[in-house]
Amino acid sequence: MNDRDETAGQAARPRRADARRNQETLLEAASAVFATSGVEAPVRDIAARAGVGTATIYRHFPTRADLIVAVYRHQVEACAEAGPALLETSASPHAALARWIDLFVDFLVTKHGLAAVLQPDNTGFDALHTYFLDRLLPVCAQLLDAAAQSGEIRPGPTAYQLMRGVGNLCIGAHNDPRYDARRLVALLIEGLRRTD
Repeated sequence: MNDRDETAGQAARPRRADARRNQETLLEAASAVFATSGVEAPVRDIAARAGVGTATIYRHFPTRADLIVAVYRHQVEACAEAGPALLETSASPHAALARWIDLFVDFLVTKHGLAAVLQPDNTGFDALHTYFLDRLLPVCAQLLDAAAQSGEIRPGPTAYQLMRGVGNLCIGAHNDPRYDARRLVALLIEGLRRTD
């Protein structure tokens, strides 16, 4: 490798880092727009929120399905990474669990639109569901275990049971403005507290 090749390689690295940052910005913008307007929201709304042109979005995500799946994966990763961080920074393990469940509800609101893009008999749907469980069940279990070990909650519910219950409470929330899934989920989490 000569000096010219090395210089070219160094110049390419920052562009790749910029591309990753740009993609991160697009995913954050799409997550926010999907959460408020659904996955059928116009691409121009996502572009406006990200401060880019629509062509930039299509360059990163050629189809709406590509964008939705990328947002899904992005949110799973954000949820997975948030659990341990919340345990370190929250006032108590129960507070960490409650905040994580709040993030999980945000994720579920966006996830509802995924069904319109990927049908359950689609292998892509199965792979995403497996990815979701593999990444989030251990995090939820860690939070539940910490809260139980601290004596704040009763031991017993599994991570799968809790996540399934939260998911069931969120079903249909986006179709009925009178239904407050977040309030019901908060009551569920409060109900885990040890009362004796």
